[in-house]
Amino acid sequence: MAFSNERPDKKGKLNLRTEIVAGIIGYLTTVYIVVVNGSILNEAGVSLEAGMIATILVSFLGTMLMGLYAGVPLILIPGMGINALFAYSIVEGTNLTFEEGLAVVLVAGLLFLLTAFSRMGILLKEAIPDSLKHGITVGLGFFLILIGLEKSGLVVNGQNTILAFGDFTSPTVLVSLLTLFLAIFLFVRNVPANFLVTMIAGTILASLFGVLENGSNALHVDPKEVIFFPSFSAIGDLSFWLAVFPLAIILIFENMGLLNGQLQMLDKEKAYDKAYKATAFSTVASAFLGTSPTVSAAENAAVIASKGRAGIAAITAGLLFLATLFLIPFITMIPNSALSPILIIVGFLMVQNIRHIRVSDLSESLPALLIVAMIPFSYSIADGMAFGFIAYPVVKIATGKPKELSVPLIIIAALFLFDFVMKIMGI
Repeated sequence: MAFSNERPDKKGKLNLRTEIVAGIIGYLTTVYIVVVNGSILNEAGVSLEAGMIATILVSFLGTMLMGLYAGVPLILIPGMGINALFAYSIVEGTNLTFEEGLAVVLVAGLLFLLTAFSRMGILLKEAIPDSLKHGITVGLGFFLILIGLEKSGLVVNGQNTILAFGDFTSPTVLVSLLTLFLAIFLFVRNVPANFLVTMIAGTILASLFGVLENGSNALHVDPKEVIFFPSFSAIGDLSFWLAVFPLAIILIFENMGLLNGQLQMLDKEKAYDKAYKATAFSTVASAFLGTSPTVSAAENAAVIASKGRAGIAAITAGLLFLATLFLIPFITMIPNSALSPILIIVGFLMVQNIRHIRVSDLSESLPALLIVAMIPFSYSIADGMAFGFIAYPVVKIATGKPKELSVPLIIIAALFLFDFVMKIMGI
């Protein structure tokens, strides 16, 4: 798909109708995150309804910041992969409570914010090798695929093996399989709002097979489910800080890459500073709204393709996200069989980054592929990253390339190694 960088007219005047339509399209291609992220947050310890409310509010706030402050047509939503890191590694993996996990998000968000107002972000970007960055993205992709397969029932714990096929005579598994193939077809055909169509069609299929649960009859908004207070009771624990580092690293690198690419498509590279700051502020707000951090949505490509060029498109999408609050009684009935295909497809999109890893250079590819393997196999994003970051300096020294190591990278590797030593000692 080609993207145009042309202005609506030679005088540079914006077409209000075009901007609004682009915003609507952007909303339709990203609204799936309300249910998907809500479902993942549910596994971290909050109700599905609370997770969806948090997702809606932070998407509204972040996207409005992009429109009103940065003046660009970009949508901010909780990041896929990052939400898995929050739920499965930070909360479940370290036995932190949900509120303590939000404190991790807050501290990581403040570090992210610090990079937005200093040169620290540039220094970190230059210090971490691209191979490790791509390895993290690919590892997250495989992790999402595994989660999607588990949620769908297509893969279960095996009796004699770690994993096995699910029961294909089960109506739930059959619905998941049919929805997955439908999702793949719609995605490959580039059907507009294909994820939204997948959720609707998957819900209808679940109803036809008799495996659809009833949703909520009304919207019940408890103030405690709208505003959260991060708990710093675990701030003195090493596990708290070792959860902060990988989250901050991913937030900084992922948003740098996404914003650079999307603003280049818009021919608005000068807006990078404000867009980056808006994203950082949205991340900090995520901790108080009760969700994993936001990122610039990959689906912003649809907004750009629809010739959205200004903040009006983002404001339109943001207001539509807020209106989604009234749809919660209906969307709570969407089953896992309709959500899991989205996780699987997004995972495969992230896995495509493996082509950027230089497999011809063992000193670069071995640590990166170690991350790729260990994230899903250890069922821990932080531990998977640790294997690669520790291996990188070891392999560089072994291959006679110690000069390619940066001081920040060595410090990060040492911290990960220290964490492993503490685990071995049972501390």
